[in-house]
Amino acid sequence: MPDLAPILLFVYNRLDHTIKTITELQKNKLANESELFIFSDAPKNNNANLAVEKVRNFIKTVDGFKKISIIERQKNYGLAGSIIDGVSKIINDFGKVIVLEDDLITSPYFLNYMNDGLNIYENDDQVACIHGYIYPIKSTSKHSFFIKGADCWGWGTWKDSWKIFEANGNKLLAEVKKTKSQREINFNNTYPYVKMLEDQIDGKIDSWAIRWYISTFLQNKLTLYPGKSFVFNNGMDDSGVHNSSSKKFDVKLAEKYDTISRIDIIEDLEERKKFEDLFGSYAFSIIPKILNKIQRVVYNLFKLVLKKNEI
Repeated sequence: MPDLAPILLFVYNRLDHTIKTITELQKNKLANESELFIFSDAPKNNNANLAVEKVRNFIKTVDGFKKISIIERQKNYGLAGSIIDGVSKIINDFGKVIVLEDDLITSPYFLNYMNDGLNIYENDDQVACIHGYIYPIKSTSKHSFFIKGADCWGWGTWKDSWKIFEANGNKLLAEVKKTKSQREINFNNTYPYVKMLEDQIDGKIDSWAIRWYISTFLQNKLTLYPGKSFVFNNGMDDSGVHNSSSKKFDVKLAEKYDTISRIDIIEDLEERKKFEDLFGSYAFSIIPKILNKIQRVVYNLFKLVLKKNEI
């Protein structure tokens, strides 16, 4: 196998999650042949000091990899700032990277799949990203397929592709409006990606991922997805800064790996439609809540009318 991509792991203050992520990563078949860079963000405030210290003490005990480098931030970068800076620095030295956050649990075959994908499509300009997670869509018999854009739960890319990343959300939004691509970016308006970009611009969320997705989308780049997921997000609970209480994205990890082969570099519209169906089903599930809220508002207005009539 050609040179393996270095693994970049970004951690902060969640010791339990970090332990699980590293423990499962150590079980990967290629772990002891891979170089690991652990980026530890500095505390955001005094309240985070102890938790960050515990994480830093733990990562200094980690072994099981070809080489381990720990980068302790001296100031708080935030998740987006830390990832953008870390990826930019390491990818310039190595030409490619595999990126994980501290709440991602990997299959023992994650590194096999990621490195195969990075090696197979390394010289294909149209491919921007290799992704290890696949949403819980209707089952597919395909080992892999392409979808337009990029993704962020266990992913890899190359130096030239990372150059596409545009950090300025305003520039991205202007281009989205110019090209009138909102509906397609939002998967036929089933998921509010453009709204996420607007929230990032307004400072409501600190997301590098939405900018990565839209940056690549606007350049008509593709991401390779696996037919079975090699990553599971273990952070969808109340312990994370960037999280959701939703379990709708839970998946079962791949228990085996059939080496992927090169496929045609075109978007798979059949699989894209499955994404839309999945996202659409989630949006539909909130309709009863919206209707209940409307009913409460109408009921309260009705009470006010009755009260005025009594007067």
